[in-house]
Amino acid sequence: MDRKGRVGTVLVGTAGGIFIPDLPRGRAGTERLRGLRLLHTHLAPEGVTTEDIMDMLFLRLDAVIALTVDQEGAPMQWQSAHLLPSGNTDEPWRVEKANPWDRTEAHFAALAESLETELARRAEDGIETPEARRALLVSVGTASHAVQERNLDELAALAKTADIVVAGRVVQRVPHINPALLLGKGKLTELEIAALQARATLLIFDGELTPAQIHNLADNTEREVIDRTQVILNIFARHATTKTGKLQVELAQLRYIRPRLAGRRKNLDSLMGGIGGRGPGETKLETDRRRFRERSARIQRELERIKARRAVTKSRRTRNAMPIVTLVGYTNAGKTTLLNALTRSQCLVENKLFATLDPASRQMRFPEERPLLVTDTVGFIRDLPKELKEAFKNTLEELREADMLVHVADAAHPDVLQQIAAVEDILAEPEMEVQAKPILLLLNKWDTLPATKKAELADTLPRALPVSAKTGAGFRPLLQEMERLLAISR
Repeated sequence: MDRKGRVGTVLVGTAGGIFIPDLPRGRAGTERLRGLRLLHTHLAPEGVTTEDIMDMLFLRLDAVIALTVDQEGAPMQWQSAHLLPSGNTDEPWRVEKANPWDRTEAHFAALAESLETELARRAEDGIETPEARRALLVSVGTASHAVQERNLDELAALAKTADIVVAGRVVQRVPHINPALLLGKGKLTELEIAALQARATLLIFDGELTPAQIHNLADNTEREVIDRTQVILNIFARHATTKTGKLQVELAQLRYIRPRLAGRRKNLDSLMGGIGGRGPGETKLETDRRRFRERSARIQRELERIKARRAVTKSRRTRNAMPIVTLVGYTNAGKTTLLNALTRSQCLVENKLFATLDPASRQMRFPEERPLLVTDTVGFIRDLPKELKEAFKNTLEELREADMLVHVADAAHPDVLQQIAAVEDILAEPEMEVQAKPILLLLNKWDTLPATKKAELADTLPRALPVSAKTGAGFRPLLQEMERLLAISR
């Protein structure tokens, strides 16, 4: 029944329980409860059960009321439960004491409205705009809690780049991954409570979810569910500026969405409006899949043509014997800043992940006035989504054409060693075809480190060169080492 006491649906179940059909979607805005309460009978003498509370949480009901009856079906007692704002008690809900069936004084509507007001007040911190999307970050895995927290720190930076407000996080370490839902029932309940209290409409999972997991999680939480890969694809779609970059991003999106077409449509809306979707039946689904295949084939043909044109340009560079140095590294390590400093260019620099998606090449001169081409590339990230690896083959070909690679690392990042390892793992993959090329490791932002951290990194990475792309410190030994390695490679 609704807040005016009007009965909307009457359900008839069995002695063991009732089946609750799909209810109207939750209301938008700050009112996060559904505006409905459930009154149902219990044939046993027990009042509100744990299962009742779970239904209340996952359906976001104003309240759940259990009415007990005797063996003849006559009413005996009723008991209610409702949610509480965070921080009030150990339990995020309250079960009221049982009342005789004929004592019906209750103010459920007023209670629900007060609860929503309090939930909204507690969630106001962190709202940037009234339309800001609020999300909970979720990590479920076998890694240690500390590793999961560090991974969520990076996911939070990705979310910020995608203009998503992070309202909280949930971490669960498990011995084995649940293939259906990832989370156990108890943790799923905790997640739903946290999302409700934070007014989060979006759940972002670290890692990549299967189509079945996205479908099951969305069904259980009734919230939009996306994974880390989808966030990265969203960022790429926003930042791509050249024709090649846009085509590569669209191809990656198509490859990500296609196996998920049969899932919930709402989880794909934000990724790629106007392409694909779920129709009323199998025929529409097959039509969408055919459209995706055809569009993917057209994009691949266009990228092949671009690749052929680039090959002509590269052959000219080869005839001119111009050495090529390609900058690689973890995203936001300072590659573009270094490119600008070395070549006196004005390429866009932002303190965001994946600010650079399209390769940029600029010419510089060594002290002997010999020309040299320096190329900036898209940043790497741990567990780079396979869709992006496949789609960005043209971009990664810049690495294969290089005479040497300069690996730029953010020395000031707390996980710099893990980031270096992630980049080295990607470069070591056979399809990258760069194993034989000289690679020079730079520790950028060296000027921001305390002396103890400098000493620690110097001992751990003795062959790395410390530099500051911002101030130019360390450039002389950098240029000398580049010239030495280029002489060897050529």
